[in-house]
Amino acid sequence: MDRGLRTIDDVMKLLDGLFAPEADRWTSSGAAWWDDFYADRGRPVPFFAAKPDESLVSYVQRGLVAPGRALDLGCGPGRNALHLASLGFEVDAVDLSPTALAWAEDRARETGADVRFHQGDAFALTRAELAGPYDLVHDSGCFHHLPPHRRVGYLALLDRVLAPGGHYALTCFAAGEGGMGSERPDADFYRDARLHGGVAYDDASLRRIFRDLTVVELRRRRDEPADSPLFGEPFLWTGLFRRGEASAAAR
Repeated sequence: MDRGLRTIDDVMKLLDGLFAPEADRWTSSGAAWWDDFYADRGRPVPFFAAKPDESLVSYVQRGLVAPGRALDLGCGPGRNALHLASLGFEVDAVDLSPTALAWAEDRARETGADVRFHQGDAFALTRAELAGPYDLVHDSGCFHHLPPHRRVGYLALLDRVLAPGGHYALTCFAAGEGGMGSERPDADFYRDARLHGGVAYDDASLRRIFRDLTVVELRRRRDEPADSPLFGEPFLWTGLFRRGEASAAAR
C-alpha cells in the first residue's frame, strides 16, 4: 500500500508519472530528449539561428523593459540570453540540456557575452541558487512544454523570483490560425499520457493563468523574413506582464 503523498511536490511527481517516459520534456529526465534535439547544430530549425526574439527586442527598444537582473528559462543555445547581456542585463540562463548549454557557452565565448548558464530543472534551481529577485523573467518556448499540473509550480516560481515591479516575458504556442501545439482539453493529455508536441494557448487562457500579473502587451508574434536579424513567427503568442509593487511586497 502506497500512501506517501502529502505535499504539493508529491502531487506534482505523481502527475508527472502519469505521462509516458518518452513524453517528458520538463523534468531532469527529459534532458536526453533535448540533447538529441540540439545535437546537430546544422539542422534547419528556425530558432537555432543566433537571433533574438523580435518581441524581446521590441520591449527594450520601446522602453517597456529596462536593463537589470534577468532570468532566461529554457534558454537553449542562448540566443536571447546573449542579447540581454549585450544590452547590459545581468543574466542567469537555465536549460535542462547540457548539449544546448555547451552550444550557448560557445556562442558566449565567441561574442564575449557575460552570461551565467545553469544546467538543470528550473523548478529546483529557483528554490536554491536562482532565488532572485529578477527584474525580468523571460521564457521563449519553455511554458508550452509543461503539462497542465506544472502550471502551479510555474506560477509559484514566478512568485518566488520576480521582483516587485518586475516584468515577465512569455512566448508560447498560439491556438488557431495555423498555430502549433495541441488545443485539446487539459484532461486529454492525462488520458493520452503525452502532450502532442506541446500545449497551445489562446488570449483568454493566458490572461486567466497569469491574472495576478498586469498585462502590458499580448499579441501574435510578428513574422520576420529569413534575412532579418530578429526571430519571429506568427504561430506564437508573445506577452509581457508586470508584477505590481504593492501586491508583491505583501506576499
